[in-house]
Amino acid sequence: MLNDQRKQLVHQFGLDWLKDDAMEITTIAEDASFRRYFRLRLKHQSWVVMDAPPDKEDCTTFIEITQRLRDAGLHAPEILRIDLQNGLLLLEDLGDTQYKPLIEDETADDCFQPLFRVLGEFAKNVNTSGLPSYSSRLLQTELDLFPDWYLSQHKHQPFSLSEQLSWEQLCNTLIQSAQSQPQVFVHRDFHSCNLLKTEDNNPGIIDYQDALIGPISYDLVSLLWDRYISWPRDRITAWCEQFRQQLVLDISVEEWQRQCDFMSLQRNLKIVGIFARLHYRDKKSGYLEMIPRFHDYCLDILQRYPEFETLLNTLNSRKISKS
Repeated sequence: MLNDQRKQLVHQFGLDWLKDDAMEITTIAEDASFRRYFRLRLKHQSWVVMDAPPDKEDCTTFIEITQRLRDAGLHAPEILRIDLQNGLLLLEDLGDTQYKPLIEDETADDCFQPLFRVLGEFAKNVNTSGLPSYSSRLLQTELDLFPDWYLSQHKHQPFSLSEQLSWEQLCNTLIQSAQSQPQVFVHRDFHSCNLLKTEDNNPGIIDYQDALIGPISYDLVSLLWDRYISWPRDRITAWCEQFRQQLVLDISVEEWQRQCDFMSLQRNLKIVGIFARLHYRDKKSGYLEMIPRFHDYCLDILQRYPEFETLLNTLNSRKISKS
């Protein structure tokens, strides 16, 4: 039973499209934003409705990025109907087969092949004209989520003045590394739940509305430092090298791995902070329990590079646990 005003809008939106009371509506998912997704079914056909309240979300960006991806031959969902006033989009249904359950120890190499192909298309063929850049300010704002929301709000252990200086040095190093890389189309949340196994033009790609021009390693590390499965170091380095060779990057193996590691550290510090913020500010449950994996990712990279020893010692000495 549709039980809120937004769902009633979705129902009417679907009826206006299909003109058949036999239409069925089921909830697919909510995400970390204010967007929700519903599936419309009629007989043997189905579609997806994106519900993005216009006072909280901007559908125009999703529409514009969709066109860029489709122009590059990538499988973003076709947009069939648009109602910007109410924040509703009717989309091609890409199905429910996420890559998340498909990627396992034995299958990962095969699963990553089409995903690496997409990353190559991002770097070479997606038009980035007019996209905002992953600026130093944005990278810093993301990094600040870690001390502001995780250390201070969640752990109640803010940095001291001297520790803050060490943190600023780390941030400068990570930002310089990110900005020294080739700048390409960046999805910003390229992971196994936003990639769908499709029969045609595999994979289907979703949740790309926050795309920017940014470091070429960003989407790769989003995929490899996964939120559901942690890979041994030797497999991560092998995949990083495979991608370097695939794109024929003019950079040494060692420097490329360093850039990937630093990019993963920036992203994973951000994620720890975001998950804490989602819990405390947005009252979204379930994210705190996802912190430990990303916390471990951060510590793993910190201990691999001598220039990060001070911050590593700070976190260890102050007993910053991973929960």
